Amino acid sequence: MKPVEIADGIYWVGVIDWNIRDFHGYSTHLGSTYNAYLIMDEKITLIDTVKSEFTDDFLEKISAIVDPAKIDYVISNHTEMDHSGGLPQTMKRIGEDKPVFCSRMGHKNLSMHFTGKFNYTPVEDRGSLSLGKRSLTFLETRMLHWPDSMFTYVNENGILFSSDAFGQHYASVERFDDQLKEDIMPHAKKYFANILLLYSPLILKLVDRLKAMNLSPAMICPDHGVMFRENLGKIVNAYVEWSLQRPKRKAVIVYDTMWHSTERMAFTIAEAMGHAGVDVRPMHLRKCDRSDIITEVLDAGAVIIGSPTLNNGLFPTVSDFLTYMKGLKPRDKIGAAFGSYGWSGESVDLVNRALEDMKFNVLFPGLKIQYVPDYEGIATCKDFAEKIAQKLPLEA
Repeated sequence: MKPVEIADGIYWVGVIDWNIRDFHGYSTHLGSTYNAYLIMDEKITLIDTVKSEFTDDFLEKISAIVDPAKIDYVISNHTEMDHSGGLPQTMKRIGEDKPVFCSRMGHKNLSMHFTGKFNYTPVEDRGSLSLGKRSLTFLETRMLHWPDSMFTYVNENGILFSSDAFGQHYASVERFDDQLKEDIMPHAKKYFANILLLYSPLILKLVDRLKAMNLSPAMICPDHGVMFRENLGKIVNAYVEWSLQRPKRKAVIVYDTMWHSTERMAFTIAEAMGHAGVDVRPMHLRKCDRSDIITEVLDAGAVIIGSPTLNNGLFPTVSDFLTYMKGLKPRDKIGAAFGSYGWSGESVDLVNRALEDMKFNVLFPGLKIQYVPDYEGIATCKDFAEKIAQKLPLEA
Protein backbone atom coordinates (compact mmCIF):
# COMPACT_ATOMS: atom_id res chain seq x y z
CA MET A 1 0.00 0.00 0.00
CA LYS A 2 1.25 3.51 -0.86
CA PRO A 3 1.82 6.32 1.65
CA VAL A 4 -1.33 8.25 2.56
CA GLU A 5 -1.28 12.03 3.01
CA ILE A 6 -3.38 12.65 6.11
CA ALA A 7 -2.83 16.43 6.22
CA ASP A 8 -0.80 18.88 4.15
CA GLY A 9 2.73 17.50 4.23
CA ILE A 10 1.97 14.81 6.85
CA TYR A 11 1.88 11.17 5.75
CA TRP A 12 0.95 7.75 7.05
CA VAL A 13 3.91 5.51 6.19
CA GLY A 14 2.97 2.44 8.22
CA VAL A 15 2.52 -1.16 7.14
CA ILE A 16 -0.33 -3.66 7.18
CA ASP A 17 0.13 -7.07 8.78
CA TRP A 18 -2.60 -9.10 7.13
CA ASN A 19 -1.55 -12.45 8.58
CA ILE A 20 -0.95 -11.98 12.29
CA ARG A 21 -3.49 -13.97 14.30
CA ASP A 22 -2.04 -13.79 17.79
CA PHE A 23 -0.53 -10.75 19.45
CA HIS A 24 1.06 -12.14 22.65
CA GLY A 25 -2.16 -13.89 23.63
CA TYR A 26 -4.61 -11.43 22.04
CA SER A 27 -6.49 -12.93 19.10
CA THR A 28 -6.08 -10.76 16.00
CA HIS A 29 -8.53 -12.48 13.67
CA LEU A 30 -8.38 -9.61 11.18
CA GLY A 31 -4.67 -8.81 11.40
CA SER A 32 -3.24 -5.45 12.44
CA THR A 33 -1.29 -2.44 11.26
CA TYR A 34 1.87 -0.83 12.55
CA ASN A 35 1.39 2.87 11.95
CA ALA A 36 4.21 5.37 11.51
CA TYR A 37 4.06 8.97 10.31
CA LEU A 38 6.27 11.35 8.35
CA ILE A 39 6.11 15.13 8.69
CA MET A 40 7.63 17.15 5.84
CA ASP A 41 8.88 20.48 7.22
CA GLU A 42 12.14 22.40 7.52
CA LYS A 43 13.11 19.57 9.84
CA ILE A 44 11.76 16.38 8.30
CA THR A 45 10.47 14.21 11.14
CA LEU A 46 9.56 10.53 11.43
CA ILE A 47 7.21 9.41 14.19
CA ASP A 48 7.75 5.77 15.19
CA THR A 49 8.92 2.84 13.10
CA VAL A 50 7.40 -0.61 12.58
CA LYS A 51 7.88 -4.25 13.51
CA SER A 52 11.33 -5.32 12.35
CA GLU A 53 10.29 -7.76 9.62
CA PHE A 54 8.33 -4.99 7.86
CA THR A 55 11.15 -2.45 7.80
CA ASP A 56 11.93 -2.80 4.08
CA ASP A 57 8.29 -2.09 3.17
CA PHE A 58 8.29 0.83 5.61
CA LEU A 59 11.45 2.38 4.15
CA GLU A 60 10.07 1.93 0.64
CA LYS A 61 7.04 4.01 1.61
CA ILE A 62 9.24 6.75 3.02
CA SER A 63 11.41 6.68 -0.11
CA ALA A 64 8.32 7.37 -2.23
CA ILE A 65 8.15 10.76 -0.46
CA VAL A 66 11.75 11.63 0.43
CA ASP A 67 15.19 10.08 0.61
CA PRO A 68 15.34 8.61 4.16
CA ALA A 69 18.81 10.15 4.55
CA LYS A 70 17.15 13.59 4.49
CA ILE A 71 15.11 12.87 7.63
CA ASP A 72 16.34 15.14 10.43
CA TYR A 73 14.49 13.86 13.49
CA VAL A 74 13.02 10.56 14.71
CA ILE A 75 10.44 10.41 17.50
CA SER A 76 9.85 7.21 19.44
CA ASN A 77 6.53 7.41 21.28
CA HIS A 78 6.78 3.84 22.56
CA THR A 79 9.55 1.28 22.94
CA GLU A 80 7.51 -1.89 22.33
CA MET A 81 9.01 -3.84 19.46
CA ASP A 82 6.04 -3.56 17.12
CA HIS A 83 6.86 0.17 16.98
CA SER A 84 10.61 0.25 17.57
CA GLY A 85 11.76 -3.04 16.05
CA GLY A 86 12.62 -1.35 12.77
CA LEU A 87 14.61 1.42 14.46
CA PRO A 88 18.16 0.02 14.01
CA GLN A 89 17.74 -0.66 10.29
CA THR A 90 15.95 2.66 9.82
CA MET A 91 18.69 4.61 11.57
CA LYS A 92 21.28 3.06 9.25
CA ARG A 93 19.41 4.64 6.34
CA ILE A 94 18.64 7.92 8.09
CA GLY A 95 21.99 8.37 9.80
CA GLU A 96 22.82 7.03 13.24
CA ASP A 97 23.86 10.49 14.49
CA LYS A 98 20.37 11.93 13.94
CA PRO A 99 18.49 12.62 17.21
CA VAL A 100 15.90 10.12 18.41
CA PHE A 101 13.49 12.00 20.66
CA CYS A 102 11.81 9.91 23.36
CA SER A 103 10.67 10.12 26.96
CA ARG A 104 13.21 9.65 29.73
CA MET A 105 11.94 6.12 30.31
CA GLY A 106 12.01 5.65 26.54
CA HIS A 107 15.73 6.51 26.59
CA LYS A 108 16.31 3.88 29.25
CA ASN A 109 14.23 1.22 27.51
CA LEU A 110 15.56 1.82 24.00
CA SER A 111 19.13 1.64 25.32
CA MET A 112 18.31 -1.76 26.82
CA HIS A 113 16.60 -3.00 23.65
CA PHE A 114 19.29 -2.08 21.14
CA THR A 115 23.08 -2.25 21.23
CA GLY A 116 23.61 0.58 18.72
CA LYS A 117 24.75 3.90 20.20
CA PHE A 118 22.02 6.08 18.81
CA ASN A 119 21.60 9.75 19.60
CA TYR A 120 18.78 9.38 22.09
CA THR A 121 17.43 12.77 23.16
CA PRO A 122 15.03 12.60 26.12
CA VAL A 123 12.22 15.15 26.21
CA GLU A 124 10.29 16.55 29.15
CA ASP A 125 6.57 16.23 29.69
CA ARG A 126 4.96 19.15 27.81
CA GLY A 127 8.31 19.78 26.15
CA SER A 128 8.25 21.24 22.65
CA LEU A 129 10.19 20.91 19.42
CA SER A 130 10.14 23.28 16.46
CA LEU A 131 10.18 21.75 13.00
CA GLY A 132 10.00 25.07 11.16
CA LYS A 133 6.43 25.82 10.13
CA ARG A 134 5.14 23.42 12.74
CA SER A 135 5.86 22.71 16.37
CA LEU A 136 5.38 19.58 18.44
CA THR A 137 4.36 19.15 22.06
CA PHE A 138 5.24 15.95 23.92
CA LEU A 139 2.91 14.54 26.57
CA GLU A 140 4.17 11.85 28.90
CA THR A 141 1.57 9.08 29.28
CA ARG A 142 3.46 6.77 31.59
CA MET A 143 1.85 3.32 31.92
CA LEU A 144 -0.49 3.86 28.99
CA HIS A 145 0.51 1.25 28.53
CA TRP A 146 4.30 1.06 29.15
CA PRO A 147 6.45 3.24 31.42
CA ASP A 148 8.00 4.95 28.37
CA SER A 149 4.78 5.81 26.53
CA MET A 150 4.13 9.35 25.33
CA PHE A 151 1.95 11.28 22.88
CA THR A 152 3.16 13.74 20.26
CA TYR A 153 0.88 16.64 19.30
CA VAL A 154 1.24 18.80 16.18
CA ASN A 155 0.06 22.16 17.45
CA GLU A 156 -0.67 23.85 14.11
CA ASN A 157 -2.62 20.91 12.66
CA GLY A 158 -4.25 19.63 15.83
CA ILE A 159 -3.01 16.10 15.17
CA LEU A 160 -2.48 13.82 18.16
CA PHE A 161 -0.12 10.90 17.58
CA SER A 162 -1.44 8.75 20.41
CA SER A 163 0.87 5.75 20.41
CA ASP A 164 -1.07 2.66 21.58
CA ALA A 165 -4.07 4.61 22.89
CA PHE A 166 -7.22 4.66 20.71
CA GLY A 167 -5.84 1.86 18.54
CA GLN A 168 -7.37 -1.29 17.12
CA HIS A 169 -5.86 -4.52 15.88
CA TYR A 170 -7.51 -4.31 12.47
CA ALA A 171 -5.97 -4.70 9.02
CA SER A 172 -7.66 -2.91 6.14
CA VAL A 173 -6.94 -0.71 3.15
CA GLU A 174 -9.12 1.97 4.77
CA ARG A 175 -7.11 4.37 6.88
CA PHE A 176 -9.80 6.54 8.51
CA ASP A 177 -12.77 6.02 10.81
CA ASP A 178 -15.23 7.71 8.44
CA GLN A 179 -14.49 5.00 5.87
CA LEU A 180 -15.63 2.27 8.29
CA LYS A 181 -18.20 4.14 10.42
CA GLU A 182 -19.51 2.03 13.33
CA ASP A 183 -17.71 -1.09 12.13
CA ILE A 184 -14.48 0.03 13.78
CA MET A 185 -15.87 0.46 17.29
CA PRO A 186 -16.05 -3.26 18.26
CA HIS A 187 -12.35 -3.54 17.39
CA ALA A 188 -11.54 -0.45 19.47
CA LYS A 189 -13.52 -1.93 22.37
CA LYS A 190 -11.68 -5.25 22.17
CA TYR A 191 -8.35 -3.43 22.06
CA PHE A 192 -9.26 -1.40 25.14
CA ALA A 193 -10.56 -4.42 27.07
CA ASN A 194 -7.45 -6.52 26.48
CA ILE A 195 -4.68 -3.92 26.57
CA LEU A 196 -5.80 -0.81 28.44
CA LEU A 197 -8.48 -1.96 30.91
CA LEU A 198 -5.85 -2.34 33.62
CA TYR A 199 -5.02 1.36 33.29
CA SER A 200 -8.56 2.75 33.41
CA PRO A 201 -7.88 5.19 36.29
CA LEU A 202 -4.93 6.66 34.38
CA ILE A 203 -7.03 7.06 31.23
CA LEU A 204 -9.63 9.10 33.09
CA LYS A 205 -6.88 11.36 34.44
CA LEU A 206 -5.38 11.70 30.95
CA VAL A 207 -8.69 12.79 29.40
CA ASP A 208 -9.10 15.39 32.14
CA ARG A 209 -5.54 16.55 31.54
CA LEU A 210 -6.08 17.00 27.79
CA LYS A 211 -9.19 19.06 28.52
CA ALA A 212 -7.30 21.22 31.03
CA MET A 213 -4.62 21.88 28.41
CA ASN A 214 -7.35 22.99 25.96
CA LEU A 215 -6.12 20.51 23.39
CA SER A 216 -8.75 20.04 20.74
CA PRO A 217 -7.41 17.48 18.26
CA ALA A 218 -8.71 17.51 14.71
CA MET A 219 -7.31 14.02 14.23
CA ILE A 220 -6.18 11.15 16.46
CA CYS A 221 -3.55 8.91 14.92
CA PRO A 222 -2.81 5.73 16.90
CA ASP A 223 -0.07 3.19 16.24
CA HIS A 224 -2.54 0.43 15.29
CA GLY A 225 -5.61 0.43 13.06
CA VAL A 226 -7.37 3.41 11.53
CA MET A 227 -7.04 7.10 12.32
CA PHE A 228 -9.94 9.14 13.70
CA ARG A 229 -10.85 12.33 11.85
CA GLU A 230 -14.66 12.45 11.68
CA ASN A 231 -16.06 11.70 15.12
CA LEU A 232 -13.25 12.05 17.64
CA GLY A 233 -15.74 12.62 20.43
CA LYS A 234 -17.12 9.13 19.94
CA ILE A 235 -13.86 7.32 20.56
CA VAL A 236 -12.82 9.63 23.43
CA ASN A 237 -16.25 9.30 25.09
CA ALA A 238 -16.10 5.53 24.61
CA TYR A 239 -12.74 5.44 26.41
CA VAL A 240 -14.25 7.39 29.29
CA GLU A 241 -17.26 5.08 29.46
CA TRP A 242 -15.15 1.92 29.26
CA SER A 243 -12.77 3.29 31.92
CA LEU A 244 -15.64 3.99 34.31
CA GLN A 245 -16.66 0.31 34.04
CA ARG A 246 -20.29 0.93 34.91
CA PRO A 247 -21.92 -2.49 35.25
CA LYS A 248 -24.84 -3.24 32.95
CA ARG A 249 -27.65 -5.73 33.30
CA LYS A 250 -25.46 -8.22 31.55
CA ALA A 251 -23.89 -11.52 32.55
CA VAL A 252 -21.06 -13.41 30.89
CA ILE A 253 -21.07 -17.14 31.60
CA VAL A 254 -17.55 -18.44 31.02
CA TYR A 255 -17.23 -22.21 31.17
CA ASP A 256 -15.64 -25.41 30.01
CA THR A 257 -16.99 -28.92 30.25
CA MET A 258 -15.86 -32.54 30.12
CA TRP A 259 -19.02 -34.61 29.57
CA HIS A 260 -21.46 -31.71 29.04
CA SER A 261 -22.79 -31.64 32.60
CA THR A 262 -21.20 -28.28 33.41
CA GLU A 263 -22.33 -27.09 29.98
CA ARG A 264 -25.91 -28.11 30.74
CA MET A 265 -25.69 -26.07 33.93
CA ALA A 266 -24.33 -23.12 31.95
CA PHE A 267 -27.17 -23.25 29.43
CA THR A 268 -29.79 -23.55 32.16
CA ILE A 269 -28.34 -20.56 34.04
CA ALA A 270 -28.20 -18.57 30.77
CA GLU A 271 -31.80 -19.34 29.87
CA ALA A 272 -33.07 -18.41 33.32
CA MET A 273 -31.13 -15.14 33.31
CA GLY A 274 -32.46 -14.34 29.87
CA HIS A 275 -36.02 -14.81 31.13
CA ALA A 276 -35.14 -12.37 33.93
CA GLY A 277 -34.27 -9.68 31.36
CA VAL A 278 -30.51 -10.07 31.55
CA ASP A 279 -28.32 -9.70 28.47
CA VAL A 280 -26.52 -13.02 28.81
CA ARG A 281 -23.50 -14.39 26.92
CA PRO A 282 -22.54 -18.06 27.50
CA MET A 283 -18.98 -18.53 26.22
CA HIS A 284 -17.23 -21.92 25.95
CA LEU A 285 -13.53 -21.52 26.66
CA ARG A 286 -12.40 -23.87 23.92
CA LYS A 287 -14.66 -22.26 21.33
CA CYS A 288 -14.29 -18.58 22.25
CA ASP A 289 -10.93 -16.84 22.49
CA ARG A 290 -10.17 -15.40 25.92
CA SER A 291 -9.62 -11.93 24.43
CA ASP A 292 -13.13 -12.01 22.93
CA ILE A 293 -14.51 -13.11 26.29
CA ILE A 294 -12.77 -10.24 28.10
CA THR A 295 -14.34 -7.84 25.60
CA GLU A 296 -17.75 -9.04 26.77
CA VAL A 297 -16.66 -8.91 30.42
CA LEU A 298 -15.76 -5.21 30.04
CA ASP A 299 -19.32 -3.93 30.55
CA ALA A 300 -20.88 -6.96 32.24
CA GLY A 301 -22.42 -6.70 35.68
CA ALA A 302 -21.78 -10.36 36.48
CA VAL A 303 -19.13 -12.88 35.50
CA ILE A 304 -20.21 -16.45 36.19
CA ILE A 305 -17.50 -19.09 35.87
CA GLY A 306 -18.22 -22.77 35.32
CA SER A 307 -15.60 -25.48 35.75
CA PRO A 308 -15.70 -29.23 36.18
CA THR A 309 -13.28 -30.65 38.71
CA LEU A 310 -10.25 -32.32 37.12
CA ASN A 311 -7.57 -33.98 39.24
CA ASN A 312 -8.90 -32.22 42.35
CA GLY A 313 -8.51 -28.83 40.67
CA LEU A 314 -9.71 -26.48 37.97
CA PHE A 315 -10.13 -27.41 34.35
CA PRO A 316 -6.98 -26.03 32.61
CA THR A 317 -8.78 -23.56 30.33
CA VAL A 318 -10.63 -22.08 33.31
CA SER A 319 -7.37 -21.63 35.19
CA ASP A 320 -5.86 -19.94 32.15
CA PHE A 321 -8.79 -17.55 31.79
CA LEU A 322 -8.81 -16.61 35.47
CA THR A 323 -5.10 -15.79 35.27
CA TYR A 324 -5.66 -13.66 32.17
CA MET A 325 -8.63 -11.80 33.67
CA LYS A 326 -6.83 -11.19 36.97
CA GLY A 327 -4.07 -9.29 35.16
CA LEU A 328 -6.58 -6.90 33.57
CA LYS A 329 -8.27 -6.05 36.91
CA PRO A 330 -11.92 -5.62 35.90
CA ARG A 331 -13.90 -4.11 38.76
CA ASP A 332 -17.41 -3.55 40.12
CA LYS A 333 -18.69 -6.97 39.11
CA ILE A 334 -20.63 -9.76 40.72
CA GLY A 335 -18.76 -13.05 40.62
CA ALA A 336 -20.20 -16.53 40.88
CA ALA A 337 -19.07 -20.12 40.32
CA PHE A 338 -20.68 -23.39 39.34
CA GLY A 339 -19.63 -26.81 38.12
CA SER A 340 -20.20 -30.52 37.92
CA TYR A 341 -17.93 -32.97 39.70
CA GLY A 342 -17.46 -36.69 40.13
CA TRP A 343 -16.16 -37.35 43.64
CA SER A 344 -14.28 -34.40 45.13
CA GLY A 345 -15.65 -31.10 43.72
CA GLU A 346 -12.91 -28.59 44.50
CA SER A 347 -13.32 -26.47 41.34
CA VAL A 348 -16.17 -24.23 42.53
CA ASP A 349 -14.37 -23.29 45.73
CA LEU A 350 -11.19 -22.55 43.75
CA VAL A 351 -13.07 -20.30 41.33
CA ASN A 352 -14.73 -18.43 44.19
CA ARG A 353 -11.36 -17.90 45.85
CA ALA A 354 -9.91 -16.56 42.59
CA LEU A 355 -12.85 -14.17 42.12
CA GLU A 356 -12.54 -12.92 45.68
CA ASP A 357 -8.83 -12.29 45.10
CA MET A 358 -9.86 -10.12 42.13
CA LYS A 359 -12.20 -8.12 44.39
CA PHE A 360 -15.33 -9.41 42.67
CA ASN A 361 -18.50 -9.29 44.75
CA VAL A 362 -19.00 -13.00 45.42
CA LEU A 363 -22.49 -13.15 46.90
CA PHE A 364 -23.13 -16.87 46.84
CA PRO A 365 -21.12 -19.92 47.87
CA GLY A 366 -21.34 -21.40 44.39
CA LEU A 367 -23.26 -24.24 42.85
CA LYS A 368 -21.98 -27.83 42.73
CA ILE A 369 -23.78 -30.75 41.15
CA GLN A 370 -22.42 -34.28 41.25
CA TYR A 371 -22.24 -35.96 37.85
CA VAL A 372 -25.28 -35.19 35.64
CA PRO A 373 -27.83 -32.50 36.63
CA ASP A 374 -31.20 -34.09 37.31
CA TYR A 375 -34.59 -32.38 37.55
CA GLU A 376 -33.79 -31.05 41.02
CA GLY A 377 -30.34 -29.91 39.87
CA ILE A 378 -31.81 -28.00 36.93
CA ALA A 379 -34.24 -26.26 39.30
CA THR A 380 -31.31 -25.31 41.53
CA CYS A 381 -29.49 -23.79 38.52
CA LYS A 382 -32.53 -21.68 37.69
CA ASP A 383 -32.80 -20.46 41.26
CA PHE A 384 -29.07 -19.65 41.26
CA ALA A 385 -29.49 -17.60 38.08
CA GLU A 386 -32.53 -15.72 39.39
CA LYS A 387 -30.72 -14.74 42.58
CA ILE A 388 -27.82 -13.28 40.56
CA ALA A 389 -30.25 -11.48 38.21
CA GLN A 390 -31.89 -9.79 41.21
CA LYS A 391 -28.54 -8.22 42.12
CA LEU A 392 -27.88 -6.73 38.67
CA PRO A 393 -28.83 -3.16 37.64
CA LEU A 394 -32.39 -2.92 36.36
CA GLU A 395 -31.35 -1.22 33.11
CA ALA A 396 -29.07 -2.84 30.52
